[in-house]
Amino acid sequence: MQASLSATDIACRRGDRLLFRRLSLDLGSGDILQVSGANGTGKSSLLRILAGLLPPYAGDVHREGAAGLLDEKPALDEHLPLGKALDFWSAIDGKANPHRPSDLADLMDVPVRYLSTGQRKRAALARLNSQAPQIWLLDEPLNGLDRDAIANVGALVDAHRRAKGICVLASHQPFPLNGIQVLDLAEYAP
Repeated sequence: MQASLSATDIACRRGDRLLFRRLSLDLGSGDILQVSGANGTGKSSLLRILAGLLPPYAGDVHREGAAGLLDEKPALDEHLPLGKALDFWSAIDGKANPHRPSDLADLMDVPVRYLSTGQRKRAALARLNSQAPQIWLLDEPLNGLDRDAIANVGALVDAHRRAKGICVLASHQPFPLNGIQVLDLAEYAP
């Protein structure tokens, strides 16, 4: 199945505040879009709208293919060792032998609550990758990561693109890949 993600004239309102309006996008297999903008402009809200978790205030969103969202909450049981927390989601996702990244191998027996911010982010990315959704929605995927981990995330996203996936990422940091489209939410401010 060819993945696609489109939005037509969407707007986002949070409380009494209109964050953005008249935003349209059209992404197909292999596309990567980086959403930029100042704090509070609606980057995370846009990803939630694209994921179908938040209705747009106006406009329409259409997705072809499964979508997976990575945000600040990794959805890993804090009390379980990382390996068991990942195994839980593998069973839910119907994956008998989940891929375990080598950079996490020495953390599989460590309870999730003891992982650093960067380790949690890498674990959440491993979970997303093992789910294999065609559309990745990544909210600040580089936060808390060191230089090597940032390069690894860039390689993961590039592999996803080469496998005909779509990636939309919200980040204040430059992303370590060439050929990324950029959408600045300031252009859609009311």
